[in-house]
Amino acid sequence: MSRANDSAWVGIRTIDDAVGKRGSSNQRDNGITMVIDTGIGVVGTQDHVEIAGDYIDLWKFAFGTSAVTPRKVLARKLAILREANILTMPGGTLLEVALEGSNELDSIRLYLQRAKELGFPAVEISDGSVEMTPGVRRYAIETSHEFGLIPYTEVGSKDPRRQPSPERLVELALTDIDNGVEKVIIEGRESGKNVGIYDRDSNICELTLDIIADGLADHLEKLIWEVPQKSQQAALIQRFGCDVNLGNIDCRDAIALEALRRGMRYETLAAERRSSTPQVDERVARQRQAQALAILSMVSP
Repeated sequence: MSRANDSAWVGIRTIDDAVGKRGSSNQRDNGITMVIDTGIGVVGTQDHVEIAGDYIDLWKFAFGTSAVTPRKVLARKLAILREANILTMPGGTLLEVALEGSNELDSIRLYLQRAKELGFPAVEISDGSVEMTPGVRRYAIETSHEFGLIPYTEVGSKDPRRQPSPERLVELALTDIDNGVEKVIIEGRESGKNVGIYDRDSNICELTLDIIADGLADHLEKLIWEVPQKSQQAALIQRFGCDVNLGNIDCRDAIALEALRRGMRYETLAAERRSSTPQVDERVARQRQAQALAILSMVSP
């Protein structure tokens, strides 16, 4: 059954249109929602899947949380998410911790083997905290494929003091795409502040966004933008459309994001109304203003 037909508000045409704007099942090619799990329990996981499972494509166990979650609890959560057809992966920071070992390549292989054994179908490869050479990064991608894991990479630094230029982010993303990654995640952290495309006030740096979007114009469907804040989510939906790939969404916000995507929240509803309202040509507007002033002058005493 489609989500539109399953809605409690079925039969109201405009609501049906909004609900039916996107596909009703997860594992989309575009319009991906990647949620971030910072430590909810088994019951919480089941609750989120029950209400929002159709809207969640990718579930990331943030940073090193999967290493400090009891193994039995982790296994139960992974089983729930697998049953719901939601891809799971450990956060890339955990791989960076593993790389602190004496032999980077052996550490990567051991890490990926363990991820496979635990039941993760995907992994995130990043160097947001610990730098990784291009050769090591490529090896991690290739070895992920060898183990049957789906590799996602992340570009950008978590340190506000060493932010790469947007041109450098484009270069890194293109290299990763050429090396066979599933998607490239644009770093935004859990805060959405002073990293990536965001300034210290969490506003989007339009020039940075333009450079990345223009440089990767042929690969926008390969990008996942980390957008933890509602205003950031709305801005990218308005810029790229409802099927833009968005990540670092709090588990609790998956339903709210879906409403935002479908134009059922102020930020996107207002934008849609503005775009559907015929714009008056500036010249015509001036003519109308002049006519109004002329009429007023005729009736004025």
